[in-house]
Amino acid sequence: MDLQYSEADREFRERARAWLVDAVPKQPRPAHGAEAASFDRAWQRKMYEHGWAGVAWPKQYGGLGLTGLQQVIWYEELARARAPHYINTTYIALMHAGPTLIARGTDAQKAFHLPKILSGEALWCQGFSEPNAGSDLASLKTRGDVGNDDIVVNGAKMWTTDAKYADYQELLIRTDPASERHKGLTWLIGDMKAPGIDIKPIRTMLMDEHVNTVFYDNVHIPLVNVVGEIDKGWSTALSTLSFERGLGFIGDQLELYERVGRAIDLAGKTRLEDGRFAIEDDGIAQRLASLKADSLAIRAMTLAHITESDRTGDPGPKGSLMKLLVTGTHKALSETVGEILGWSFLEFNGDRTEHPWTYDYLWSWVFSISGGTSEIQREITADRLLELPRAR
Repeated sequence: MDLQYSEADREFRERARAWLVDAVPKQPRPAHGAEAASFDRAWQRKMYEHGWAGVAWPKQYGGLGLTGLQQVIWYEELARARAPHYINTTYIALMHAGPTLIARGTDAQKAFHLPKILSGEALWCQGFSEPNAGSDLASLKTRGDVGNDDIVVNGAKMWTTDAKYADYQELLIRTDPASERHKGLTWLIGDMKAPGIDIKPIRTMLMDEHVNTVFYDNVHIPLVNVVGEIDKGWSTALSTLSFERGLGFIGDQLELYERVGRAIDLAGKTRLEDGRFAIEDDGIAQRLASLKADSLAIRAMTLAHITESDRTGDPGPKGSLMKLLVTGTHKALSETVGEILGWSFLEFNGDRTEHPWTYDYLWSWVFSISGGTSEIQREITADRLLELPRAR
């Protein structure tokens, strides 16, 4: 791994930093709802029109084709400029639906969907989790009956993020009724406006309704929407999960260092009940120092991971290990900030802009579940990285 910045890397950082100075929206992102989705589309459209969309995508598909190190630079500059967070309603489309289509889609699927994703015109959601499956993805039951021209889908998906605003869906279903576990599955492009789809929002402790239950009642999906092969969708799903768990959280990995810095600043100007500044408390100072060291270690591991991914073209299972480290550190940081802020930390009205630290704390619990729970990440790490005996 070469950690030396080239002249091209330095020039890229200067260009990115200069553009972000004026481009970052002055108004905060709406907390949630249709206004938030509209804000996200507009920000993505702006990046697209100025040539900053799809930093990890190949140039032939409209992306920037950046090296891994330049992607790191981009996310560092986004964090530095306090740009809108990249995990928003465009996230699934950009970070794993698009890359999955690039890796596994047909030419027609790429030609139709990729430009819409890059420009923010099309939002996507993910139809993987189910009411009785969750992170145990291979146990899903939603059925697809394969016909001559289409697949008829019946069942339900759970915890579907931003389903109300999505145009399309990564939909994983069981098309071989006699199959078990990861066999007999098919990965489809689902049109969220198709007849027979019913979306029921779920109100969470974040006080929003960004996750939903989606019901399918005889939903007809054309066979041309199959990504990969019928009954062999597990392979395509693994590609999606590799993008999601691999480099999908790269921004969070790199932003952690900035967040720890902001927490240290906060500790330097926030007084505890006994009148001392929080940073003067040995316990808090020690935890902040430990978090800073952890965030630096995560940055180094991110650089190593993205360099390896660049070389092999496959993010691989190490993303599970990275997700475990990031979600754990994210939660520990939020808990430390809660100790710094005291009772005011409990004030939360659902607005992430007004109460960013409290939102981060609540989000840290969601973060440890989304994309597969920490237990699933540990199982993947044990099975595919450490090659330990399988638990099942």
